[in-house]
Amino acid sequence: MQSSFEKLKKFFRLEAEKNYNDQAIIGGLAKVLDFWEGEARASGIDEETVQAVSTCLRGYHDLAPEARAESLKSLWGRVQAQRPGLGDIPPAPARPAVMETGRAKPSQPQQRRPQPEAGRSASVPGAGTRQRPIALNASLTVLAGVGPRHAQTLEKLDLKTLGDMLYFFPRRYDDYSQLKPIHRLFYGESVTVVGTLQTVANRPVRGGASSITEAVINDGTGALRLTWFNQPWVANRLAVGEAISVSGKIDQYLGRLVMNSPDWESIEAENLHTNRIVPIYSLTATITQKWLRKIVHQVVSYWAPKLTDHLPASIREAAQLPTLGEALLQVHHPDSQESLRQARQRLAFDEIFFLQMGVLRQKREWQAGTARFYEVPDDELAERARLLPYTLTNAQQRALQEIRADLRSGRPMNRLLQGDVGSGKTVVAALGAWIAIQAGTQAAFMAPTAILAEQHYRNLSALLVETGPLPPGSLRLLVGDTPEAEKDGIRAGLASGQVKLVVGTHALLEDPVTFADLQFVVIDEQHRFGVEQRSALRAKGAEPHLLVMTATPIPRSLALTVYGDLDLSVMDELPPGRQAVETHILRPRERERAYTLIRSQVAAGRQAFIIYPLIEESEKSELLAAKAEHLRLQQEVFPDLKLGLLHGRMRPDEKDEVMLKFRAGEFQALVSTTVVEVGVDIPNATIMLIEGANHFGLAQLHQLRGRVGRGPDQSYCLLVPDHEDSAENQRLEAMAETNDGFILAERDLEQRGPGEFLGARQSGYATGLQMASLTDVRLIDKARTQALALFERDPDLGQEENQYLSEALTRFWGGGKGDVS
Repeated sequence: MQSSFEKLKKFFRLEAEKNYNDQAIIGGLAKVLDFWEGEARASGIDEETVQAVSTCLRGYHDLAPEARAESLKSLWGRVQAQRPGLGDIPPAPARPAVMETGRAKPSQPQQRRPQPEAGRSASVPGAGTRQRPIALNASLTVLAGVGPRHAQTLEKLDLKTLGDMLYFFPRRYDDYSQLKPIHRLFYGESVTVVGTLQTVANRPVRGGASSITEAVINDGTGALRLTWFNQPWVANRLAVGEAISVSGKIDQYLGRLVMNSPDWESIEAENLHTNRIVPIYSLTATITQKWLRKIVHQVVSYWAPKLTDHLPASIREAAQLPTLGEALLQVHHPDSQESLRQARQRLAFDEIFFLQMGVLRQKREWQAGTARFYEVPDDELAERARLLPYTLTNAQQRALQEIRADLRSGRPMNRLLQGDVGSGKTVVAALGAWIAIQAGTQAAFMAPTAILAEQHYRNLSALLVETGPLPPGSLRLLVGDTPEAEKDGIRAGLASGQVKLVVGTHALLEDPVTFADLQFVVIDEQHRFGVEQRSALRAKGAEPHLLVMTATPIPRSLALTVYGDLDLSVMDELPPGRQAVETHILRPRERERAYTLIRSQVAAGRQAFIIYPLIEESEKSELLAAKAEHLRLQQEVFPDLKLGLLHGRMRPDEKDEVMLKFRAGEFQALVSTTVVEVGVDIPNATIMLIEGANHFGLAQLHQLRGRVGRGPDQSYCLLVPDHEDSAENQRLEAMAETNDGFILAERDLEQRGPGEFLGARQSGYATGLQMASLTDVRLIDKARTQALALFERDPDLGQEENQYLSEALTRFWGGGKGDVS
């Protein structure tokens, strides 16, 4: 623990670094005395030294900078005489003071509080720029009332600096701005009341183990009883006859209206907690809402007006946005609901605008590259398509033509191919890879799991090897469990160019894997790969064409925002003859109905999936688990059927064996975890039972449902939540209402946020959106319009009006460029 003198030295050194302009602590260096005097006396420092420090600091603000320096150095010399090992205060840096505009100004008496210069908290949009006060990088311990222990607790809320505090937004608000007379109060409403204290008293309860503080206020229209449980100190701070403002929820006790544990303040005080729209912040242990609100207000009210806006005035005016400083003030302490709405709109705009600028920059950098030209004659492509086992849908043909255009553009293809479950993305990707391969180059196809990689390998073999264009041996499968001797052969074939197309998992990224001429890269379920993994595969070729695929339909608003650097191909058409899967929600007590349907389907020669959220039972969870339920179902429910078991902890060869037996019909039902979410194609499976369905997102449920309905027979999906909570069941009703993956994706985005769609999408964008909603299409369109216009007139942000924006954008993206894949 730091001694009192060491703490003093910390502030004195900070003051020296700031040219002795009384900026080391908000409110001036004298604020140090609020906590230092007591600590110094408690630690045994003699009273004469304590008084010397106090006298020096109390008069410090009134001195000129040169006199302040001499005063502190003289005082520190006296301290050093007692503690020789403390070291010196460094001399002040030889640099001019800086105004908010960044221009030097003449030497003059300094204000008591700091002037802006630079810096920010790393996670704050628009921070880290020259228009931001450097003091915002200061530790929260510079605030009066925040000691090391409080600072350590605040770190649990990711609050480390003053800049963090500015962007620590309320999680909700209580509107106490409408005062009501006591005689018009109603049970259950949250209000603010002003009255005069008539009585204040403490009384013990539970034999003295606890206490209740009771008070009565009167406003001339009636009286209201106030109670605080186990807060006896409240009585010492309230005085009969005092006028106070109280805010809280009206309750009822013995027929009378009461307010329990209200916030209160003297009506002469600044009403931070009452008589206004009150911010409610996230808390952690030992911190109260009232204390944290006061600390945040202390920072925001002083520093927000000091900020120079990073958005140029032209953009603010075009988008009709308030200034950054005003937005931060109003989002923490709004004057009205309209002021709050405008503040949130401005801060949300910043987040989306910065995201848009980043992806536009990435797209420009990608398009600036050059790539080889690949073309195939129309008749040759038509012949290749004719040899497919089925006719391409219109959506498949459209996506294929878009890929052809990319391959002959001379620029690297950077395309996202998104299509619903069963829409035929693999065929389109295979034909794209064939266009490049027929010119003598190589292609790689990377999937997130061995099961999915093996599925693609089988499909690609049927599409490209069995029908002729690729000779046997030119298509290989490389996964983690491929025997080492076989791996060596595949690596040699890739290095020599003999292997033209390789399908694999992360094993493709291993250092020994090199390509003779990798020119076409396909990444399936791309959101499951990190940025570094995608980049590593792409780096194995020279400006290869890149096609990333996802079976998760991505909402338009999200695609516009986060995937703006990618050219988008949407496959929203299913092959002809495919029937919609009937989806029903069953209560847990109706589970026997699901078992009956499974028996009837099996009797008709069909097969079933039974999905569970866990592999094994856990003491910490009541969720059903696949292993235990497999045993119960086999013994008690379906003793006459043969049930298989599949889960993620099984070895790849064990999974393969189970899936092969299930495909061959040796198992009538497969009990599994979500390992079957992708890569399993069993046309004979017609029923999908999902237990604990409320623990899955809609996108994941839709993926699971896509494992059935792949044959000509009517198929069913039964969703069983693990409890009868009406809200959860209402959420699942969306599954019963539609089979359209894009509609479900929009709802999933609204309910669960963008996490399931993004994965590790952007390397620099690590904070998540605090204000913006990716369902707000109007805001996204507005931000995108402004970003596109700015990018057209100043893509490098080199113009003077955009200098702060450039720095803020760099910090928002963490100083990196993200990744286009």
